[in-house]
Amino acid sequence: MKIVLAEKVSPATLAIFQKEPGWNVVTADKIAPGGLAAELVDADALVVRSAVQVDAELMSHAPKLRIIGRAGVGVDNIDAEEATRRGIVVMNTPGANAVAVAELTLGLMIAMARSVPRANSGMHAGKWDKKSLQGSELRGKTLGIVGLGRIGLEVARRAKAFGMNLIGYDPFVAPVIARENSVTLVPIDEIFSQSDYLSLHVGLTPQTEGLINKHSIAIMKQGVRILNCARGELIVDEALVEGLKSGKVSGAALDVFRKEPLKDSPYFELENVMLSPHIAGSTDEAQEAIGIQLANQVRDYLKLGVVQNAVNVASLSEEEYAEVSPYIEMAARLGQLMGHEAGAGVVGDGLGSVESISLTYNGRLAQLKTELIRNAAIAGVLHGSDGINRINAAAAAVERGIRVQEDKREHVPGGTGATLRLSLHWVRKDEGAPGHQATPGHQAVAHQGDWTGLATVIHGNSPRLLSYDGIDIEAELAGTLVIIRNQDVPGVIGRIGTILGEARLNIANFSLGRSRGGRVPEGHALAVVQLDVAPGDESALAGAIAELKKVEAITSVRVVQLPKL
Repeated sequence: MKIVLAEKVSPATLAIFQKEPGWNVVTADKIAPGGLAAELVDADALVVRSAVQVDAELMSHAPKLRIIGRAGVGVDNIDAEEATRRGIVVMNTPGANAVAVAELTLGLMIAMARSVPRANSGMHAGKWDKKSLQGSELRGKTLGIVGLGRIGLEVARRAKAFGMNLIGYDPFVAPVIARENSVTLVPIDEIFSQSDYLSLHVGLTPQTEGLINKHSIAIMKQGVRILNCARGELIVDEALVEGLKSGKVSGAALDVFRKEPLKDSPYFELENVMLSPHIAGSTDEAQEAIGIQLANQVRDYLKLGVVQNAVNVASLSEEEYAEVSPYIEMAARLGQLMGHEAGAGVVGDGLGSVESISLTYNGRLAQLKTELIRNAAIAGVLHGSDGINRINAAAAAVERGIRVQEDKREHVPGGTGATLRLSLHWVRKDEGAPGHQATPGHQAVAHQGDWTGLATVIHGNSPRLLSYDGIDIEAELAGTLVIIRNQDVPGVIGRIGTILGEARLNIANFSLGRSRGGRVPEGHALAVVQLDVAPGDESALAGAIAELKKVEAITSVRVVQLPKL
């Protein structure tokens, strides 16, 4: 084996490779300037951080390369599509810096509570300004954590030691995991309204972009403090600046930004915001942990064929992959559709926390290798959660306390030859409608149920929805879908068309289904409307959705963005 370490790694990382007998390990200091391509001619593995660009041209010099390891989470410097085409596994190391990020989060909270930056600068200026520096304690304050993945849970464990009250929002973490970490799961609007400190630990998705905006800040407590060590795009900067200036937001601590490095920012003029240059994961310990984790992953793959934290491929032959890949894509889209229904983005009107995921493979689908189909469906359900992909999705679900159940039925009478049924079991505690806050002194009521979708593939590569929550319907799983539930009465279809037409939104497909009794009582109907939404049409779409919700016979409207075919 030849292992090329294209960038500097820790001694502990290097030692893992050097312990393997017969392995030729080439370190960065032994590679001549411009000589990386020559070293890769007979290399089995390449390890990089963020500086080396592993593009198609570089990979063309590496005919034997089997794995590219990225010491870190982001793989923007690696052409994963080209690696997949060449049969090269691309691995990263999500979660290895979770403790580092959590510690900085707590450090920033303390710094805000005690005005540490202002105290320090004042002392350096020769001022003894003790009276204006009276602070507050973290003890007894409510910390709202948005995102309870590895980092969010590490923050919760540390904040608990400070005596804080912990509330959290993450529709993809089972209640038992939250309870074990003393976190009370609540809808997102309650996170906003109840938090003294609000900390963001979610990935960037269309549903989470702009999570902190003018409207969410308006329902927050007076004097709330906001921390962001996740993604800069989660915050609408103009809205936060306005909140900081008005005093609605008494302080903010930001480690990430929409554009980095940060230049010419309105934050520079504000004394009540702390800024750091994306250093949350930058500790000696975290960087060493990342290197060690990656070295173990690369070693295990080369010696045992074990794939961990891969971002691109799974263990299938070329023939197997050709047959199963359309169903993998179908499962991912169905999962994303169902997960959006459960999580409901950021508005707090979702079903609740997903406790279990059930998959039933019918017909020909039951005869195939279904691991990637399963993982694609789970990754779709957990869409937007940090570090989750089609390789590690099942393990990530288990880590979050979500049970995964599978069933295969090769012989199904009638119907299409290969279908996937995906069911989510959800639980929510409240007193009524989703997002409704429990009345003080009254016990919250537990609500639970199942949400089910059935899908297949037609024409070889077209994923189709066949059933949605007990109502048969046929709709393409692609593009912008508006899902409308309504009473089965005259005039609804025409009203929908009128509203969308007045908004100048073109209807690409209009699929209808009606309840035939059973799970969904008669008198209910479902429409899945596929729209052509061009860049710049977002405001028109938002306005149309608002108008649709005003129609008396319409009971719910939801927009789901799926990849185009």
